[in-house]
Order: sequence, then structure tokens, then C-alpha cells
Amino acid sequence: MSHIAKIALLAFCFLACTGVASAQLPSLSTNPSPELVGQLTKQLSITPEQAIGGTGAIFGFAKTKLKPEDFLKISNAVPGMDGLLKAVPVPSAGGNDPLGGMGAMLPGKAGAVASLGGTFKQLGMSPQMAMKFLPVMTQFLKVKGGANAAGLLGGVFK
Repeated sequence: MSHIAKIALLAFCFLACTGVASAQLPSLSTNPSPELVGQLTKQLSITPEQAIGGTGAIFGFAKTKLKPEDFLKISNAVPGMDGLLKAVPVPSAGGNDPLGGMGAMLPGKAGAVASLGGTFKQLGMSPQMAMKFLPVMTQFLKVKGGANAAGLLGGVFK
């Protein structure tokens, strides 16, 4: 193989790999909620990509558990909610729930951790890290949307 062909092949492989990586993780080109993401990255020592994807996953989980009018109270308190929800990594072939859908059937925190585990692993964090997000997120909601909005999110994980 000629030297030019090797360089071209290497460049193609590099571009293909970066394309796959960017398809797996949320894009940071626009941070949908800079204040919340900033608090998470600072307090939990995680990357902005992890904060955006993890927050989106948690809010997405809450959206499936709450009445639409209750989730709207949370959504109205969080700038960039749509962007956060869209930033959740696409599930791998096995899905996000390592228990194959059974996580949603477990009660409270155990079910939440099981359901969010795959997403958090995909973001390079342990499934238990989801529970470390909650105090930061509920405090943010309490300040931005009041105790009711914070209580709604917290109630999903009890």
C-alpha cells in the first residue's frame, strides 16, 4: 500500500471514529442550561457532556413518571429543558435499562437507578451517580421553580 493510501485510510478511520463518538455523546456545541450544567460539573466533578446527558436522562425518566401538568411545572423552571431531553445518548443495542426493561418495575430509587444505569454507563459514570445528581437538581428547581417543582422531581425517586 502506498504512503498516500495509508494516510488517506488513517484519516478516514479517524473521521469515522470521531463521528461514532459524537453520535454517542451529547453535543456541547450549545449548552441548553448553562447554570444547571455549571452547578453539576462543579459539585460532582464531571464533564459538561456528562452533566447535560445525565440531567436529560433524569428529566426524561421523571417525564415518564409524572402527569404532564406536573412535569410542565418542572420544565417551566429549567431553561433549555428541550435541549437537555434531546441530549440523552441514543441507547446501545441492549437499551438503557441493564435489567431489560425490568428496572421500571422496581420501586423508587432502585428502579430509577436500574432504568438510568445504561445511560449513565454510556456517559462514563456509574449508575449510582444518578442519585448524586438529584440533590443538585432539586436545589436548582427549588430556587428556580419553588419547593413544589423540586418536590415533584424528588418524589419520582422515593
